Amino acid sequence: MGTLTDKFIRSAKPGRHADGDGLYLLVKPTGGRSWVLRVQVGGRRRDIGMGGFREVKPGQRSTIGDDIPLEQRSKLTLSEARELSTRLRNVAKAGRDPAAERRRDRSPPPSFKEAAIAAHKALAPTWSVKTADAFLASLQEHAYSSLGKKRVDEIDADDIATTLKAIWTTKPGMARKVRQRIGKVLDFAKAKRWRESETPRLSVSTLVGKAGEGKNFPAMPYEDVPDFYAKLGTTTETKGRLALMMVMATAARSGEVRAARWGHIDWDKREWTRPADLMKTGKAHTVTLNDEALAVLRRAATYSNSEDGSALIFANRDGNPLSDMTISKVMRDAKLPYVPHGFRSSFRDWAAEKMPQVPDPVAEAALAHAVPDAVVRAYKRTDFLQMRRQLLDAWGRFIASLGGVVVQLDFYRA
Repeated sequence: MGTLTDKFIRSAKPGRHADGDGLYLLVKPTGGRSWVLRVQVGGRRRDIGMGGFREVKPGQRSTIGDDIPLEQRSKLTLSEARELSTRLRNVAKAGRDPAAERRRDRSPPPSFKEAAIAAHKALAPTWSVKTADAFLASLQEHAYSSLGKKRVDEIDADDIATTLKAIWTTKPGMARKVRQRIGKVLDFAKAKRWRESETPRLSVSTLVGKAGEGKNFPAMPYEDVPDFYAKLGTTTETKGRLALMMVMATAARSGEVRAARWGHIDWDKREWTRPADLMKTGKAHTVTLNDEALAVLRRAATYSNSEDGSALIFANRDGNPLSDMTISKVMRDAKLPYVPHGFRSSFRDWAAEKMPQVPDPVAEAALAHAVPDAVVRAYKRTDFLQMRRQLLDAWGRFIASLGGVVVQLDFYRA
């Protein structure tokens, strides 16, 4: 039982007044009253501020702030101060810091959507632009409908499995990414103490089973590419058609073309250097530009300021990158069952069948695929770039020739 009373506190003079068990009422000369707990922490004596004094007159009971944990209240009644001092002394006896315990956030855990946004904000600076953009976009499309409003501490393996079920066999590639990103959010929530455990990965695997193998992108047979390229070049010109022609001429990914800026282009060297944050591999990559690619760029310059290095080459009306759908629509309008990404396969098949003298790693490098270290050591870096240049120059001549005539080149080896 403490020694202080409400009556004494109301008339207490300036100074420190003990209640017992390390709890003190501190009265300032100005009349301000606050609570202080003196406690041993790690063998050292410390004074922990607990907030001001909250007066409740006799016969009156205030409910204001009763829903707020004692540790977070700015003012405490005598009975509340005694209860909190007991809690904090127990924290100190357990070897923890009572001051840190008082500062600890006790607000309800956020929803999955709120946690995802927080995780994105904290982690995005360490990701590429492409990865950061895809993180929230994929969760919004495939996870928010079932998990978005659910408290992050209440999500279990069954919830995750139910979310993934809709795309686990039909879109296995995206399903794996969504699963990984859900896990990233839950792991982040665990680190923030919003939930007790990390992602239940093993349990999720048990519930969803094995994912499908996925399907290859529908690709136009390389023999048909020259005819389609010629039609694009003579049809009414649009930014979408020009962007698709750039995809075809360079065998680049659609996203790399849509994000290309004039500052990435070196006209004198006939090179397009794509920064690491645009690349799937996370590494900068240089593409050699054949005559067809340069011709497309010159036509694109009529729609964008090529003197401004920061300007997008293929921008929409708002100055933002063209959407992937804009380029895909060009092929749908032509009633073709193929997708823009498939032209990378068209190029690779052409290189394998019509350019057999080209080492496979050279063709893979032209597609910005990872090349084994042993191969990199086998070829000098300058020769590797030159071999890719010759390969893409031959591809440019092929797609520009309606007869499909291929110029055979003598590739030299290091």
